Amino acid sequence: MRLRNRILSTAGTLFGVAVLVFVMLRAIPGDRITAGLGTEAAALTPAQRQALEQYYGLDQPLVTQFFSWLGNMFTGNFGYSARQQQSVLDLTLHSLPVTFELAVLSILLALLIGVPLGMLAASRANSPRDALGQFVSLAGLSVPAFLLATALLSISAASFGFNPNGQGFAMLFDDPLLNLRQMLLPALVLGFGIAAPILRTTRTAVLEVRSDDFVRTARAKGVPERRLQVRHVLGNALVPIVTMTGLQFGYLLGGAVVVEQIFSVPGVGRQVLLGIQQKEYAVVQSTVLVIALAFVLVNLLTDVLYRVIDPRVRAS
Repeated sequence: MRLRNRILSTAGTLFGVAVLVFVMLRAIPGDRITAGLGTEAAALTPAQRQALEQYYGLDQPLVTQFFSWLGNMFTGNFGYSARQQQSVLDLTLHSLPVTFELAVLSILLALLIGVPLGMLAASRANSPRDALGQFVSLAGLSVPAFLLATALLSISAASFGFNPNGQGFAMLFDDPLLNLRQMLLPALVLGFGIAAPILRTTRTAVLEVRSDDFVRTARAKGVPERRLQVRHVLGNALVPIVTMTGLQFGYLLGGAVVVEQIFSVPGVGRQVLLGIQQKEYAVVQSTVLVIALAFVLVNLLTDVLYRVIDPRVRAS
């Protein structure tokens, strides 16, 4: 019953995303013809425009266009990008692993920053170390990603002579060292912003667990402080931390578009942005639907991790 409800909920979510993206793209002024020809589109004769509309399928009713695209998606036909001269499926299969790698690196950096600082802040509430954690959290929430990305890119180029945009992007398995060098700055920018909510969640969860009776009992029995903090306190505070991490990871799959554009990372966010600029409906619609599916799968994986981490959830 629960699996069936989850499948129905996922299908409804994806259908809603598909409708929303389809309608929003059509609400943007202009069309594929205007975007491709620019000012030359004004010189088209009515017959030429009609022929182009038939070629791109723009002469069909919107409902027909929508279900035609949706039906093609189920057969593996995600559409074709005239700008890239490639199918959207090939573009997505190339860009999705890049974004996934960037998201993983960003989450790892965020956890390395947020969890230790959150535990440090919670170890003594309302102390200088707590104020430090709150300051880092506030900075992560306040500093815009585009500003931090531009600053880091300028500093690395001017001071260290390193510009990751100066070379063609290297895939992880083609040149791992160059790939990691190119991914370091964008992952650091995204990780710093994500570390803020993880830090706050960790601090709140740890403070709540530290007040439980079993922590005082373990301390009274002489359990070493480090073991107490890591195994007993952090272990029982993992559920909200995992929840926040899962949400942020899902956000990164489609929300890193600005950072990807600044650092010329060929991920799915940049693919969507270029598709919007060129009014390539198939690219935007299909890519956003893939991102939504990935987000749903991340949430499903998060639910599975709940059952692994917390026996109470597993027993329910």
